[in-house]
Parts: sequence; structure tokens; C-alpha cells
Amino acid sequence: MTQAPAPPKAVRRQHDREIISLAVPAFGALVAEPLFVMVDSAIVGHLGTPQLAGLAIAAALLTTAVSVFVFLAYATTAAVARRVGAGDLQAAIRQGMDGIWLALLLGAAVIAVTLPAAPWLVGLFGASDTAAPYAVTYLRISSLGIPAMLVVLAASGVLRGLQNTRTPLYVAVGGFAANALLNLGLVYGADLGIAGSAWGTVAAQCGMAAAYLVVVVRGARRHGASLRPDPAGIRASAQAGAPLLVRTLSLRAVLLIATAVAARLGDTDVAAHQILLSLWSLTAFALDAIAIAGQAIIGRYLGADDAEGARQACRRMVQWGVASGLVLGVLIVLARPLFIPLFSSDPALHETLLPALLVVALSQPIAGVVFVLDGVLMGAGDGPYLAWAMLLTLAVFAPVALLIPTLGGGLTALWWAMTLMMTVRLLTLWRRARSGRWIVTGATR
Repeated sequence: MTQAPAPPKAVRRQHDREIISLAVPAFGALVAEPLFVMVDSAIVGHLGTPQLAGLAIAAALLTTAVSVFVFLAYATTAAVARRVGAGDLQAAIRQGMDGIWLALLLGAAVIAVTLPAAPWLVGLFGASDTAAPYAVTYLRISSLGIPAMLVVLAASGVLRGLQNTRTPLYVAVGGFAANALLNLGLVYGADLGIAGSAWGTVAAQCGMAAAYLVVVVRGARRHGASLRPDPAGIRASAQAGAPLLVRTLSLRAVLLIATAVAARLGDTDVAAHQILLSLWSLTAFALDAIAIAGQAIIGRYLGADDAEGARQACRRMVQWGVASGLVLGVLIVLARPLFIPLFSSDPALHETLLPALLVVALSQPIAGVVFVLDGVLMGAGDGPYLAWAMLLTLAVFAPVALLIPTLGGGLTALWWAMTLMMTVRLLTLWRRARSGRWIVTGATR
């Protein structure tokens, strides 16, 4: 961040209210999303181990496919928020519609690839002969819901850009409840097995997409925004999202490398790594909620030509990130006697897990600042820098992590490498934030 005098208490309180009003509902929506898979797993698990194994493989593929396109939410949030700040709600919603049309096109392309390639994709995971048919069935049916899932991403970006995170929370909670009821009814009531679980999830996702579209279409009609696809606008949305796609793929590569290294360390290490990764992902939801608030708030300030307001909001959100990271780190340490036994009673796994868990706890304040600055730069539309910064991070992390099985140190060393990865991200993002080059005001970047 560029140097600026500390804002008065009234301004800090205003920023705090904005951050809380956006971040708390965003956190609820973020937590509701992974519960879809948990509900499916709980219901399908009672059908048998092969069915659950098939679901695990298909869910991993689907989660990866959707997470790759998370830029639909991030880029749309920033673009819409800028136009909101500029006072042009018609253009803001028009921008959002371009993102939704792009989501539909990408979803159709994913279906076209997934349906014929499902057996091959499942085979990449080395699925057993008993689990593979269930994985293929679930993947093919669930892929029909990918356009709806991508529309949900883009439409949630529209509403976040409009400074509305409550509607995504309501839709997420409603979708979770509908998914649970539909799965129970179709799996056991209609006796459709794992196919019923897939169809129930598709129906819930389509319902969520429909709910979002009703809200967005109403807003478009209210402000006179066109609903028709605009090829130029769709291309612009794709171009804005491309750097964020590179960033996301680089981050996914980091996580895949970490899992591959843990697998080479042994069964105990990879099992402990999976537990740590689940915990790390859970804390990321809390920190990502602040980042989402940052995207919406920063975009609005820059769209309103308020560079100083953007600087002050950035400064305050960094303080929130540090505080949140410290709290999460302390909670991890205090909760470890309760947390570790939930996953395993194996003393060898506990011994492997504990020192690495402390590393995760120590890294939380770093993660807090990283998530916040990531959100700030996304809100500023600084995607190209984020892409290059993440590629650099991957280049630093990969050789260090891959040497761990040779040099030793086990799982604890791997999570120190993960902390190094987050530290490199911190340095690159902090350098950009301090430079002020991300501050480009106006309705468009």
C-alpha cells in the first residue's frame, strides 16, 4: 500500500461495518457450498463402499472442473463493483449478464467434453473395477449441472459487485436444504442409488441458478439493461478472466504437487496431509470471506474515483486479515486435542500430524494478509499481476517441495514448504499493494 495517514476512527468504523456486512454472509455462503459434497457422501456411503469410492472420484473431478472457472465470480465482482461505484447500475448489470452468458458457454463446452470422456477421466484416478461404473454414472449425470454451477458463480459475482452478499447466502442455504431432501428421496425413496444422488444434486444446482437469474433479470429490467448476449461483452469478460484462470491453475498445481509429495512420503504422511489440507481449506473459507468483501469494496471505491478511500479500505482489511489469522492460529492450537482424534485413533498418525499442525497454525496470520491482498487486487482488476505472481510462487515452491522426499523432514518439512509458498505470495502481493500501481480509477480499468 502507498503510505497514507491513518484514517480517523469514524472512517475505520465505516470500513468495519462494510467489511462485516459483506464478509459474514459471504462466509455462510462459502461454507454451504462444500456441504453439498458432504451430504452426498453421507447418503451414498450407506449404499456401499464401491458407491462411496465412485462418488469420491467423480466429486474430485467435478470440484476441479468448477474451481478452475472461479474467475467467473471474481472477475465479475470487480467489474460490476466498478460500475456501481461510478453510479451506472445499468452498465453494472449488463456487465454481469456478459459474465452469465460466458458461464453458459463454458458449461456447454465442459458437458461436451465430460460426457464422452467420463470413463477415461475416471480411469486416470486408477478406480477399481467395482467403483469405476459408479464414478462414471455420477460424473456423467452431474456434469449436466455444470452450466448451472457456473451460472451460480457468475451470478454470485454480480450480486457481490452490487454489494449484496445476503442473497447468495440465502440461495446457498436453500440449495443445501433442497439437495439433502432430493438426495434422500431419489436415492432411497425412488431407489435410484448413486444416480439418484447425482440427479438430486443437478436439480438443486439448477434451482439455485434459477433463483439467481430471477434476481438478476429483475434488476436488469428495473434499470433497463439488455438481457441479450453481447459477443463483444462476452469476449471482454473472457479476457478479464484469463489471467485469473492462470492464477487458479497455478494454485491448483501447488496443491497437487503437495499431495503428490505427501503420497511419496508414505501412507501415514499422506493421510495426515489430507487432514491438514481439510483444516487449511476450512480456515481459507473464513479468510476468503474477507477477500470477497475486499473485491466488492475496492471495486466500488475505484469506480467512484476515490483512490484515497480505496487505500484506506485496503489498509483496514489488511488489519482484519492479520487479526483473523491470529485468531484462527490460536484456535487451531487450542482445539488440537479435540480436532486430531476426530479423524484417527492411530498414534503414529497423531505423532506425524502434530508438528505439521503447529506449522499450519503459525502460518495463519500470513494467510490472512495473503487472502485479503488477493481480494484487493482482484477488486482492482489487477489480474495480470496476480497471474505472474502466482506463477513465480509455483516456480519457487515446486523444486523445494519435490526435494523433500530426498532431503528428509517428512510432512512437517512439506508444510514448511507450504508456508514458504504463502510467504512468497505475501511478498509479491505486499510489494504490489505498496506500489499503488493497482489503483486505477474509473468505471473500467
